[in-house]
Amino acid sequence: MGWNRITISTVTGAEDMLSYELTELGACGVEVEDRVPLTEEEIREMFIEVLPDHQEPDDGRALLHCYFDESENLEDVTIRIEEMLNRVKSFMDIGDGTIEYGFTKEEDWINNWKQFFKPLRLDDTIIIKPTWEELPDQREGDVVIEIDPGTAFGTGSHETTRLCIAGLKEEIRPDTVMLDVGCGSGILSVIALKLGAGKTVMTDIDPRAVTAAEENMEVNHIDRDQYEVYGGNVLDDMDFARSLGEYRYDLVAANILADVILPLIEIADLFLKEDGAFVISGIIDTKEQEVLDKLERYGFEAVKTRKLKEWVSVTAKKRKE
Repeated sequence: MGWNRITISTVTGAEDMLSYELTELGACGVEVEDRVPLTEEEIREMFIEVLPDHQEPDDGRALLHCYFDESENLEDVTIRIEEMLNRVKSFMDIGDGTIEYGFTKEEDWINNWKQFFKPLRLDDTIIIKPTWEELPDQREGDVVIEIDPGTAFGTGSHETTRLCIAGLKEEIRPDTVMLDVGCGSGILSVIALKLGAGKTVMTDIDPRAVTAAEENMEVNHIDRDQYEVYGGNVLDDMDFARSLGEYRYDLVAANILADVILPLIEIADLFLKEDGAFVISGIIDTKEQEVLDKLERYGFEAVKTRKLKEWVSVTAKKRKE
């Protein structure tokens, strides 16, 4: 099964109207491609960090990619779209309004991204391996982590994950109990357990991440009594936060974003044992000082800071009075 992909060159001001009209014409989906900057609210809702030097200026142009089932007559579809474009441009600017064609197979959407996910050596001992790949160069002593990220909840390749893993390696002991906040694919917890931690507890606000974490634990043959995974928001639901256990953890790890880490600092003490470590990553360098200042205000001492490109991670411990 596949879809005819029809791409319309237009302007950003016509995106909403044309997307609506295309849906009314029977498009199975409409994808918008433009350079309109995300709003602060959108950034918060999507849990992403936008780097200023990675943003291209908005030139007002847009591409609309719409998809129609291959069983539909492409000529008829094109005629209906052209009639719609002529009608809309009679009362608003739609830009060029030109049409281009493509074709997408169902398996392309599902599997094409896999060709870009190859085994990755994070350091001297840790290798991330997709479940469908072979590992020809494994060395004695390597710790191999099998990952099937599903809808891409984290594969270990990003600088923030590498930084967080470096912090974990310094803190893991045979009896370590770790809380993994915003666990995503569960990669941090899998690594912690492979390095010898005793147990991990994982949380995420996205139920799909909870499922992905459980599946990746199974793929790595982790015993069920070594981990727990829960869906919930520790920042908005204190009952849920306390249900995870107070003053129970030797290590709390969070590879999220500075805007989520900042409020997490306020409650991290709830989870940590007296000598526990708080390993945080996902901090863009422009917010490093804000994070360090807040750690200080809430009784933490930053015992180590790591940097990779524009990203920062911190290992903090409760300050002894």
